[in-house]
Amino acid sequence: MPLRFTLRQLEYFAAVGEAGSIAAAAERISVSASSISAAISQLEEEFGIQLFVRQHAQGLSLTPGGQRFFRAVKALLDDAGSLHGIASDIAEQVRGPITIGCLVTLAPFVLPALRKRFEDEHPTVSVRQVEAHQLDLFGLLRRAEVDVALTYDLDVPQDISFSPLAEWPPHALLAAGHPLAKRRSVALQSLAPEPLILLDLPLSRDYFMSLFQQHGLRPSIAERVGHLPMVQTMVANGFGYSILNVPPMSDRAPDGRPLVYVPIEGALRPLKLGLIAMRGERKARVVAAFEEQARNSLATV
Repeated sequence: MPLRFTLRQLEYFAAVGEAGSIAAAAERISVSASSISAAISQLEEEFGIQLFVRQHAQGLSLTPGGQRFFRAVKALLDDAGSLHGIASDIAEQVRGPITIGCLVTLAPFVLPALRKRFEDEHPTVSVRQVEAHQLDLFGLLRRAEVDVALTYDLDVPQDISFSPLAEWPPHALLAAGHPLAKRRSVALQSLAPEPLILLDLPLSRDYFMSLFQQHGLRPSIAERVGHLPMVQTMVANGFGYSILNVPPMSDRAPDGRPLVYVPIEGALRPLKLGLIAMRGERKARVVAAFEEQARNSLATV
């Protein structure tokens, strides 16, 4: 019996099932809402089932039959996506799609340059990137929404593998005019009484606090900030100091004011930068190629 539906229609249906509305799905996958609506209507007509129920002011929800259909479609699309990896292995070429995740605080510093080098070397590869917090990256991997991700070795669960690329020790981030900014290195004992602008993100904050705790110190937290650019700008404007592990890529805050990175003395745990992926899964050639590119590029940062 000839198939009278396409993978594209199934992709549109799955996007609506995940997003909960045609408008949200259209924005997410950059396809017109009318095309998505037509695809769903064609699928319902082809299979003779109702896939969605419209909830007033709440978008669309899958019917019980639609939920079963959604699970089957997701499995089918995953299998279809693996054809690129199989073809690459057969042809011994790197091609096909890859979705790369990255810790949100790391992404501006490492991902664009790494992605550009990877795409230049492998022009037949289609790359999509996702920035997220650490716990969200774990979920994205488990749902197969990303193939691999760049992050730190912070509370990585057992079902996810971590491949280290580099070690980044902690540095004090200071305004250029701060009294400690002229030192070659600074002790935590000198920093603790100063106002701390804490990068307050899941797991990251626990790491920063642990540096003080292992020396029996308690920092004086002046502000808790959820965005790295704001941390840099507040420090540069004299509100306090901060602690970061990202190597200095610029001596300026986003507003142009000068910053100084000073190494922190003592045997403090560095953060390991590395790649995470689902443990035990067969690695597609395109993923292996990206991992090799990351290892060659980031080990020297």
